[in-house]
Amino acid sequence: MIALALVIERLYNLRERLVAPRALLDEVVGVSRASLPPADVVNKLAANSVLGGVLAAGLRAVVAEPRIAEPALRQAFESAGRGAVHRLERYLNTLGTIAAIAPLLGLFGTVVGMIEIFGSQAPGSGTNPQQLAHGISVALYNTAFGLIIAIPALMFYRYFRGKVDEFQLTLELAAERMVPHLMRFAVRG
Repeated sequence: MIALALVIERLYNLRERLVAPRALLDEVVGVSRASLPPADVVNKLAANSVLGGVLAAGLRAVVAEPRIAEPALRQAFESAGRGAVHRLERYLNTLGTIAAIAPLLGLFGTVVGMIEIFGSQAPGSGTNPQQLAHGISVALYNTAFGLIIAIPALMFYRYFRGKVDEFQLTLELAAERMVPHLMRFAVRG
């Protein structure tokens, strides 16, 4: 149940519209072509998406320090980007752990079931092969359920990991494009 809840939450929160809308960077460059946007526009940008938050951090850095040096601006983008990627990776470790541990828990259940089955067979009494086979098949359900949980959890973990990596690259490229654009507004002195 936890894995299913995490998958649904990540499917919702890792949508492109919420993380990195396609036209957002071009819109920000267009709005800030002649001058830096006012604080309310920057606040709306930050609330727009994850990418908007990173771009807003760069705009705020230039507004806060008009004499900002390029390394300091890059650092502002990098700090905002690290925080953004950390939020994008939320719950991925938990999902990966569920994918790794579910087969082990299933195997553990199977082993315990097998011990119970063979322990219940009294020495010297006639062993019923049908009863033994049925007990073994019931014990193997644990392994099957573990795999039923682990396989989709691992698939979604890898899928989300790839999406986060893709979004991270998008954030990095956007910041790289914004640095020279924003350095035009820095006061040389």
